[in-house]
Amino acid sequence: MTTPPEELSLAAEFAAPERAEWQRLVAGVLRKLGAVGENFTGDAEELLASTTYDGITLRPLYTSDDVSPPAGMPGLPPFTRGSRPEGHLATGWDVRARHADPDPVAAKRAVLADLENGVTSLWLVLGDAGLPLGSLADVLHEVYTDLAPVTLDAGADFAAAADELLAVHSDKGVPASAVRGNLGADPIGRHAATGQPSDVDGAAALAARVAPSYPSLRTIMVDALPYHDAGGSDAQELGCSLATAVAYLRALTGAGLSVDQAAGQLEFRYAATADQFLTIAKLRAARRLWARVLEVSGAAPQPQLQHAVTSSAMMTRRDPWVNMLRTTLACFGAGVGGADSVTVQPFDAALGLPDSFARRIARNTQSVLLEESKVAGVIDPAGGSWYVEKLSDDLARAAWAWFTEIEAAGGIVSTVDSGLVAERLAATAAERASNIATRTDAITGVSEFPNVAEKLPRREPAPAAPSGGLPKRRYAEDFEKLRDWSDRHLESTGSRPTVFLATLGKPSFYTARATFAANLFGAAGIETPDAGPTETPDDIAKSFVDSGATVACLCGSNRSYEDYAGPVAAALKQAGAKKVLLAGKPDEAWEQAGVDGFVYTGCDALAVLRSTVEFLS
Repeated sequence: MTTPPEELSLAAEFAAPERAEWQRLVAGVLRKLGAVGENFTGDAEELLASTTYDGITLRPLYTSDDVSPPAGMPGLPPFTRGSRPEGHLATGWDVRARHADPDPVAAKRAVLADLENGVTSLWLVLGDAGLPLGSLADVLHEVYTDLAPVTLDAGADFAAAADELLAVHSDKGVPASAVRGNLGADPIGRHAATGQPSDVDGAAALAARVAPSYPSLRTIMVDALPYHDAGGSDAQELGCSLATAVAYLRALTGAGLSVDQAAGQLEFRYAATADQFLTIAKLRAARRLWARVLEVSGAAPQPQLQHAVTSSAMMTRRDPWVNMLRTTLACFGAGVGGADSVTVQPFDAALGLPDSFARRIARNTQSVLLEESKVAGVIDPAGGSWYVEKLSDDLARAAWAWFTEIEAAGGIVSTVDSGLVAERLAATAAERASNIATRTDAITGVSEFPNVAEKLPRREPAPAAPSGGLPKRRYAEDFEKLRDWSDRHLESTGSRPTVFLATLGKPSFYTARATFAANLFGAAGIETPDAGPTETPDDIAKSFVDSGATVACLCGSNRSYEDYAGPVAAALKQAGAKKVLLAGKPDEAWEQAGVDGFVYTGCDALAVLRSTVEFLS
């Protein structure tokens, strides 16, 4: 009888793979694709690697050789693998819905619909950016606030809003010991977003007053969204949140709370993006970093309470339906990353106040992931992935370096006031904008695969968000401005602007580049009639005249360009074309043939479209 092995070895009958062999095979694929020359002998991994906005290299292959610090166990310090030993197995994460409709009647109706259909807690915006102060009792009249915790967001009016919410709990007979949620005081975050003075002492005084009687209620929200919305990277968002939390720890302990009590008053809010792995790594790194801060502060170990919100910066006004895909990826990343609460923004959030259908899709996104996909059915599903563990460690180190730089420069308030924070965020935003302009970072439905003829949903305007401090950016804004110009052109003239595609030869010759050009010009709302299969320059010139366009773009194969670029460009200009572009890489021979410009993969698409728009205006 054969003795069973002490440890099962999977695929033991196969030889252990060698990294060098993998690299050899990858290099062979790259040669076949034409990405490298036949004599390529370099490092294939380097060619496939990419770099994040924090300078972290993402490699195509990770193995057990990629060492990162031990992540520990779920529910134990440093909490990298989750805040609780059981993860979210029992109840799933908290599904939190945001409400900012200034009409209390409409807000009440939306709140009840959410709570009846899967939402488990509320995030209520009060003041100029949302519900009127004084309306909480009406909005929450039919809400069991002991079962559905409420988080407030009242800006500078946090103390008055807190008193109002506590009065609602009291009127409903909810014992102080059963009150949960967060009073939402975040004067530092408000200072960063608006430039208005920060009443940190007032927030600390509120916490000192509330903490003894309401042991399960938190007072302070460490909101990192202003830094994300200003264009910051993941490490910058984390570093700013840590510096903010440390400032609150100092203020709270100064107001008489112990460091353990002070830490228990804080909740952290982070952005979740469509980059699911960076979202997972960010939340894991955040818990580890906060555990380290508490360790050096002398506090007993306690996990970071995390609220993840799908990113506003990634949302688009154009083709807003694609936002459903973005928020699904972001929600998945937040859930796998171990967020305690998740808010999925409705797909129409960038257009104004969400309607009931958009709210339904937002909450159902979480329901599907929780109930059908069972994302919360595994404790730390990303744990043990060499890629995720290494990425979490790299991100934690980058964030810690930024956090310590902020502290050395005087703390978060000082560095916001000095412009250091804004300068760093702006540098990242500029790098991202460059990648978006060249479509290295593609935005589906906006910079790529636009629907020129789409009918946008109409929504009531949302209250203006606070401003005056760090800017609020959406990645798609620059391209969307071009689409707005196209809409105005349609409204004033009855037709959209056009660029004629001068297709050379048979469909097999021109389809690839004609598709590329149509996609590119469509990102500015420009229609692209084409000549179809052609035989002579005169055929193309006649179709051009019939199109009514003044700009043309040649689309064909390299061979057809060699034979026909010059004659076709000449025929087009003789037919009235004021500008002739060519779909392909710049070539001096084609410039001499009369071509005025080039469009190609990797070109500055935004610059090309802006210059075309200016020409057509």
